[in-house]
Amino acid sequence: MDTVRIHPYSDALAPHFLKINREWIEAHFSMEPFDVAQLQTPRETLIHQGGEVLFAEWEGLIVGTVGLKNMGDGQYELIKMGVLPKAQGKGIGRLLGQAALGWAKRHGASRVLLYSNSILAPALALYRKLGFREIPMEPGTYQRCDIKMEFVF
Repeated sequence: MDTVRIHPYSDALAPHFLKINREWIEAHFSMEPFDVAQLQTPRETLIHQGGEVLFAEWEGLIVGTVGLKNMGDGQYELIKMGVLPKAQGKGIGRLLGQAALGWAKRHGASRVLLYSNSILAPALALYRKLGFREIPMEPGTYQRCDIKMEFVF
């Protein structure tokens, strides 16, 4: 596999956060108001709140991204993990997930949560490989989500 580089958030890379995630969200679901807010204004909704957005570069292109939303009390939510179709199956999602967990740990996380949907079987398999475990989901959190998982440090 060609080298994959993981980059931290920058305003120059921010448009990729919207583009990559809009593609997979609209392929399977529809954009919700919180999606639009996070994807269009990541500096305000994530970075300034103590979170992060990471980007994967492969063959000179940004092909993947993942966000971490600071939930307080040592908890982060893994959000908006996406890899462009042309770069899927190359381990980029795993590298992004590992980088996100490493970032969260360095920033004092005790656990990382995520919400997903059972139709996203490849994503769920990846989360399990990363060490996430399914936990009970509270009702009404996200319209499209039916699975909640956590990673405990």
